[in-house]
Amino acid sequence: MARRAAPEVNAGSMADIAFLLLIFFLVTTTIETDSGITRKLPPIDDTDQKPPPLKERNIFIVLINANGELLVEDEEMELGELRQAAVEFLDNGGGEGDEACSYCKGAADPASSDNPIKAVISLQNDRATQYGKYIAVQNELVAAYNQLRNRESNRLYQMDFTEMEAAYNDPDTEPKDKELLKERIGRIKEMYPQKLSEAEPKR
Repeated sequence: MARRAAPEVNAGSMADIAFLLLIFFLVTTTIETDSGITRKLPPIDDTDQKPPPLKERNIFIVLINANGELLVEDEEMELGELRQAAVEFLDNGGGEGDEACSYCKGAADPASSDNPIKAVISLQNDRATQYGKYIAVQNELVAAYNQLRNRESNRLYQMDFTEMEAAYNDPDTEPKDKELLKERIGRIKEMYPQKLSEAEPKR
């Protein structure tokens, strides 16, 4: 008995189908982008200029040890208290003469920072510090700057600083409005510059 010939499969359209599936997955797939901490790095300086000396009272030292404990100015502190402590340091206004701060509302303690322009927050951590704890501390310190910037922005322009930044970054904002926002944002940043120093992790 003769064998029947098997019918051939027409594979001519397989390439088209594969191409359409590829297009479908490219269009419908969402690619997640890594999010990180936004930091503006200082420009490269080829000169051998030494940085100006800092007075010890103008440095606010925040340390996270290997156990996740928070030490602020060598004293143990809870994470929930850090933001207010940073605000009090930045807004102290203890300077006199040329270093006086006319807009600061702090205690003017001579043992604390002279003014927000000279105040530096030094964040130090251990190599064994948990990443989540480190980010939480970062968030509280940035929130302290934003709190003071929002206060001054509302006083001068009746608008939150964070709202001004959002409006400036909005592509629908008119160019003339962006110029005004840029000027106002720059002024607030000059009043409360974010000087957050991150030291090399300790072993």
